[in-house]
Amino acid sequence: REFESEIRFYSGDDPLDVWDRYIKWTEQAFPQAGKESNLAELLERAVKALHDQKRYYKDPRYLQLWLKFGTCCNEPLDLYSYLHSQEIGTTLALLYITWAEELETRGNFKRADLIFQEGLQRKAEPLEKLQFHHRYFQARVSRQALLALEETPDEETDFLGAAEPQRISLAELKGRGKKIVRAPISRVGDALKATNQTRSIQALPFEQLSNNPGFAVFSDNSAPGSEIAVLTPQQWTAPPARRAKENEQTAGPWNSGR
Repeated sequence: REFESEIRFYSGDDPLDVWDRYIKWTEQAFPQAGKESNLAELLERAVKALHDQKRYYKDPRYLQLWLKFGTCCNEPLDLYSYLHSQEIGTTLALLYITWAEELETRGNFKRADLIFQEGLQRKAEPLEKLQFHHRYFQARVSRQALLALEETPDEETDFLGAAEPQRISLAELKGRGKKIVRAPISRVGDALKATNQTRSIQALPFEQLSNNPGFAVFSDNSAPGSEIAVLTPQQWTAPPARRAKENEQTAGPWNSGR
């Protein structure tokens, strides 16, 4: 009640200080961040209440509120893109470190490195911290690549030859068996290594999959294009909505529903 009253009747020149103290007190009073803490709703109120004050866009306290709010969203990557498009925290190293770590956990190492490069080009502060995390990120990726090479047998690895076979879309299935017809199973990559090496199924070329010249078949077997060199700001009109938690509906008699 005291914090709510202070926010309502605040007349100072730093309203972010009140929200920052309010949220830190909530985190200490409710360490489990349960429903009674209303932390997600409080974070959403804080970032929206201060959104018009662009003087806070380079303030580490304001960025911290946004990143905490990102943990309450369904898709944190959408929130990072929104912050980048609005130039919120783009001069701070913490934004790029947190963004890249989220991409790294999802296995998107190329995009994560692109985020680090963006922060280094902008000389986000503290620059030494950003460089430190970038070096350790590169070391982790290199280590994973070396481990993957060690686990791959030489006869199954062709670095200078053709690319690894890919799965064919809309491939023709020829049933096997006389009494019981079974559809074949085509495996490539890691799935092929786990199966019997004597089992092989040849797929038809993609051009032979359709005999109707008037019907266009689109294939997803083409190699993806190269990653963009720089980040392109997206036009976000509003921040992503927070995640809807369970049991937020007010409890009532169970026998009253129809």
